[in-house]
Amino acid sequence: MLCALFAAGCAKTQAAPQQSSGPTPLTASAALGDFGSVDYCSLLNVPDVAPGAVAVPTFESCRAAAGPRTILVGPLAFDSDPNIKPYAYLGPVPDGVAIQESTFNDHSACTRAITFADGTRLDLSVTDTGNDQASRCGIADATVGSALAAITENKVRRLTFPDRSWGRVAPCVPLDSHELDAAAGPASRPTTGLTGHSCYRGKVSLKLTVETVEAADTPPETLGGREARVRVAGAFCLVDTTQPAPGLPGRRELAEISVVETAGTAGDATCALARTAATSIFPRLPTPGKP
Repeated sequence: MLCALFAAGCAKTQAAPQQSSGPTPLTASAALGDFGSVDYCSLLNVPDVAPGAVAVPTFESCRAAAGPRTILVGPLAFDSDPNIKPYAYLGPVPDGVAIQESTFNDHSACTRAITFADGTRLDLSVTDTGNDQASRCGIADATVGSALAAITENKVRRLTFPDRSWGRVAPCVPLDSHELDAAAGPASRPTTGLTGHSCYRGKVSLKLTVETVEAADTPPETLGGREARVRVAGAFCLVDTTQPAPGLPGRRELAEISVVETAGTAGDATCALARTAATSIFPRLPTPGKP
C-alpha cells in the first residue's frame, strides 16, 4: 500500500556495476625491484642474442662484448632525451610499456629504450665498427625481447655486494662535506642518482661501478691515498681510482669523480677542483682487507 502511495520513494536501487580489473600498467619498480641491486646481465640471454659474448655486470648496467661489437643493457634514466623517438617494435610488450629508439650516434650504434608506465626507461644499445645498421638494430630488437622476457617471466636476478665492496657505499655520504664547498658550491646539496650508486652535488658528481674498459692512458698520481688518474673530457675533468672487485675475480671496481666547467671546456682550474674533491672523497671509501 505504502509503495503504491509513494511509488517514487519505493523505486528499487541497483548496485553500481563492478569495474573491470584490467591489466596493471607495468612500472619500472614492479618490473625490476630495487634499482640498486639489479643484475642487468640477467636481462640478456647471451646464447640467444650474442653467442660467444662475455657479459660483465656493473652496478647499473651489463656490458657484453664479442669482437668489435658491444651490447649495453642499462643504465636506467628518467630524464627527457630529445633523441628518443617512437619505434614500431614488433614483439609483445607489457601493458603500459613503450619501446622507443634513439637517433643519437646512429652511424655506429643502434639504441632502444624500454620506457615503463612511470616514465623510467631502460636504455639498450648495440655498437660496433661496421656499417651494417640493420644488423645492429636486429640485435638491439633481440635484446629488447630478451629483457622483456626476463621481466615478464620473473627471471630478474639480484647482485650481492661483499664486505668492503663499493656497491655497499651510500655515494652521497662522502660528498656531504664542507671540504667540497669550493668545487661543488657552498649552497649545493647532495642528490642520489636513480640506481643509488651515484651522487650529484652542484658541479661535482661521484659514480661507483665496475670497470669495463681499459684505464685512461694518463700518468697515475696519488690523491687521497689512492692511485688515481686525471683526464679531461670536454667540459668535464674526471678523476678515477680503482680497487679489486670483491667477488669478481679479475675485475676492478671504479670510483669516478667528475667536476663540470659551466663556462666551456674544462682546464687546469677545473682539474684543480677535481683533485681537491678526490683528496676529500677517496679516503672515505672502504678498502678490501682493511677495517
